Amino acid sequence: MKSNTIIATTILAFGLAGGAAVFAKNGSASENDALANLANAKVTLVQAIGTAEAQVGGKATQAELDGEHGTTVYKIEVVSADSQVHDVVVDVTNGKVLSSKLDQADRGGKEGSGENEDD
Repeated sequence: MKSNTIIATTILAFGLAGGAAVFAKNGSASENDALANLANAKVTLVQAIGTAEAQVGGKATQAELDGEHGTTVYKIEVVSADSQVHDVVVDVTNGKVLSSKLDQADRGGKEGSGENEDD
């Protein structure tokens, strides 16, 4: 099942990369930030997932390409062998782990970022 997910992710990444090149060439990449974020990525999502899994010693359950504060990163959720959930952030340009921390419990369908949106 994991290989099917990786294959689908790889196909999607290559398809989006082609789309990003077309939008960037036409100067309209700003219409969708996902395309601009992908254009910044020199490391594939599959490579980033492998790095995050190796860092934690577990299996990735969620991964996304995300742009915040002018920086594009991969955010990957990994479950370790002892069933702890880790949030791993991987640099899109060099594939290095920028941070790895225990995930806070997900509440109300929100990602476990540790931020309380009720405040």
